[in-house]
Amino acid sequence: MKNLSIGMFDSGIGGLTVLKEVRKQLPHEHIIYLGDMARLPYGNKSPYTVTRYSLENALFLLAKGIKMLIVACNTSSALSLSVLSRKLPVPVIGVIGPAAGEAVKLTRTGKIGVIGTKATVRSEAYPRAIQRLDSHIEVVSRPCPLFVPIVEEGLEGDEVAYLAARKYLGEFDGSGIDVMIMGCTHYPIMEPVIRQVLGEGVRIVNAGRETAKQAIGVLEERGAVRKTGKGGVSYYVTDSPESCREIGSRFLGEPVEHVKFVKNLNLTDFRLPA
Repeated sequence: MKNLSIGMFDSGIGGLTVLKEVRKQLPHEHIIYLGDMARLPYGNKSPYTVTRYSLENALFLLAKGIKMLIVACNTSSALSLSVLSRKLPVPVIGVIGPAAGEAVKLTRTGKIGVIGTKATVRSEAYPRAIQRLDSHIEVVSRPCPLFVPIVEEGLEGDEVAYLAARKYLGEFDGSGIDVMIMGCTHYPIMEPVIRQVLGEGVRIVNAGRETAKQAIGVLEERGAVRKTGKGGVSYYVTDSPESCREIGSRFLGEPVEHVKFVKNLNLTDFRLPA
């Protein structure tokens, strides 16, 4: 069990910010990352379709030999996590629950902000997760649709990033929030800008960081943490390996050199190891 990999998937490459946090906290583990870039975005798909895609991604990773699955995608975490948890023979962790739990611990005003894509905000996945933990907490959610293209174009340090952050985050003025969840896996790249615009009075929750903490806890409970040896990553994408190499290298701060192209993901294409 210890020597198996950690599987991780996202609809694209934003999940690499989650991978970065997992690697920091579990440096000896090998991770298999799948970016389903051919079928993104998941946010405009039906729950049935998102769940089917998520199951196909999970089966691909299971066939590689994994001891845990991390769903590094907000849409899949919101719509398919319960199905994946029931169907798969390994523990499954999403990004929403860990972030919600940390935000509930941190808030003193009882008011939490959430920023994400339009689809994530529309799903109300974060408010539901937070209010399951504490029904008295007020959640204020706002979409920040320009943050993803800004990050993917490498403009997170440009004035355009500050203009967009001031426009979107200004909508929280007077809301009383003291905690902000970055509810999109691209947003940690914008964290310095978000932090500067919000000011010191608002604590920021990075969902990837909290997901990594939960992964450690689950693996430790099972005695499955790899504590020696050199960790690493195998990258797979269903489209645009060159984009994964280019943008992924910026996200991770190190070269992403070997990205394998998966021609087709279909439940009938893979058989689990005996």
